[in-house]
Amino acid sequence: MGGEARPRFLCAGSSFESARVVLLGCPFDGTVSYRRGARLGPDAMREASDCLETYSPGLDKDLSDAALCDMGDVDFFSGDTEAVLASIRAEASAIFQAGKRPVFLGGEHLVSLPAVQAVLGVFPGLAVFQWDAHADLRDDYLGEKLSHACAVRRILELDGVGPLRQFGVRSGTREEFAWMRANDTMRPLTPEAVAAALKEAGERAVYLTIDMDVVNPGEMPGTGSPEPGGPGFDALIECIRVLDASGARVVGADVVELAPEWDPTGASAVAAAKVVRELALAMGA
Repeated sequence: MGGEARPRFLCAGSSFESARVVLLGCPFDGTVSYRRGARLGPDAMREASDCLETYSPGLDKDLSDAALCDMGDVDFFSGDTEAVLASIRAEASAIFQAGKRPVFLGGEHLVSLPAVQAVLGVFPGLAVFQWDAHADLRDDYLGEKLSHACAVRRILELDGVGPLRQFGVRSGTREEFAWMRANDTMRPLTPEAVAAALKEAGERAVYLTIDMDVVNPGEMPGTGSPEPGGPGFDALIECIRVLDASGARVVGADVVELAPEWDPTGASAVAAAKVVRELALAMGA
């Protein structure tokens, strides 16, 4: 950034040692298949957070009372997908091993794979909740197995992954939908469905991946693969409040697929930043 100080997320000035929740940017969009720009998501969320209040009226919590650390971005060479994923996995592993709860700022959806690989080293049997317009269950996309369209399929292949629950999915191949129906993974993105899934997860740790394209593109145009239909932003926030009220063991999360340049109003970046604020507070910052 030409020697300028990098932006920091709202009120995230605590040290790594003192923080309970930490933010880590993963600015990678090397496998995006439609509209690029998710690599700009982490800094866009940080910059947009300046227009938010620190207080969440829905959670009745305030970031100014919390211990939140913004670690900046993973440093990698974006041309090598496997090397990028290895870099994210190494930093994520250090966070989980230190007993922190990370929120990863994407970046495309493939960055969820190394994050889940890392958390499984600490929390085997992990339940994975996916809030997303797309199934992301393809075995490959255009011959590539490491693709944002295959992210959840690759996660399911990891040893130790527990139940998968997919909320808000409304796009995928015939084969993906057949698999989801056969395995009963699909749920609406509603507070009631999230609460029921948390009861099913029981005492398991939960990893939550939020693809911002789950929100109706009329409210969230700044994403690489907008999908017509879907829930509004308020529904997404209400579901995060369910996580908080339930006391669920959400040990890690990511917010991915914000492509800010596709929304010149900046509203999509603000929405994603608000999701990060709510998540950080719900996860115990």
